[in-house]
Amino acid sequence: MAPVLALVGATGAVGTVMIDIINHRETVPWGEIRLIASARSAGKKLTVRGEELTVIELTAEAFDGVDVAMFDVPDEISAEWAPVAAARGAVAVDNSGAFRMDDQVPLVVPEVNADKVGERPRGIIANPNCTTLSMMAALGALHREFELKELVVASYQAVSGAGKEGVDRLYAELEAVAGKPVGVSAGDVRATLESAGLSISDSPFPAPLAYNVVPSAGSYKGDGWYSEELKVRNESRKILGIPDLKVSATCVRVPVVTTHSLAVHATFAREVTVEEAHKVLEAQPTIVLVDDPENNVFPTPGDVVGEDPTYVGRVRQALDFPNTLDFFVCGDNLRKGAALNTYEIAETLAPQLG
Repeated sequence: MAPVLALVGATGAVGTVMIDIINHRETVPWGEIRLIASARSAGKKLTVRGEELTVIELTAEAFDGVDVAMFDVPDEISAEWAPVAAARGAVAVDNSGAFRMDDQVPLVVPEVNADKVGERPRGIIANPNCTTLSMMAALGALHREFELKELVVASYQAVSGAGKEGVDRLYAELEAVAGKPVGVSAGDVRATLESAGLSISDSPFPAPLAYNVVPSAGSYKGDGWYSEELKVRNESRKILGIPDLKVSATCVRVPVVTTHSLAVHATFAREVTVEEAHKVLEAQPTIVLVDDPENNVFPTPGDVVGEDPTYVGRVRQALDFPNTLDFFVCGDNLRKGAALNTYEIAETLAPQLG
């Protein structure tokens, strides 16, 4: 019998992307797809693979008969309900941050460590943070060939990583400054936003995003570090299976709606050339290599938004650093950075279930 898939958070932003991904798969391994959400969303109708499905309320009984339950909900909801789903016999695949660093929960990117899906003593598998995910297919492939030793990353993160509130704020700021001669002095953008009723104290970001970049992402964790930067370090170590990997990250919020970009500086144990790296990356089915700098051909977030693969370009040998590559990565943070990887974990599980 084909396994049963449940999607918890079906009406949310990532849940909506998940349904789009399922609808565009050539085939799916599921005998039934069940949509689950909060009580206020129960009863809504959504079309999945040509069939109109009714969203049901999140209860323990909603997981009866479910083989895989994908969670696209806030941390606190996952923390409460993923163990409930597991106790009812489902494998919970969680897209939140609730379980990522739990030693009893594998953190999985199928291109890198698909074998870990079977090691789930709590019945839960975690999906990494979108920033880490954006570079992991490329890093995993290069690590297998050349053995990664050190990693320095600068991220350029889209506002959708902060949810709908982040997107709405960017749109409001852009509308407020449109056509105005701001930027002559440091206070111009802030003053223009304030005059439009857009106080920074009401923003999800600590500084304006319009005409600006903001070197903070996530919450401040002390000693100069923000949570997104620590996630890159801790999650990269766990996914790649390198507990002593040297990692440093600087995460920056930029005025882009969707698609994270990362500048990666990766040092390997073995010598690696650009030509060898190109061959490794081109062989990966979920990576698109776009790398012709002489003709200004490289990935940008505007080109990648809405796409499933990871796009890689600007691959070059680092000057003054042996065995080191610099490259630029773009990945849609709502697709591969969230919904797609979660679904690919579920697809990896499907042959073992049902």
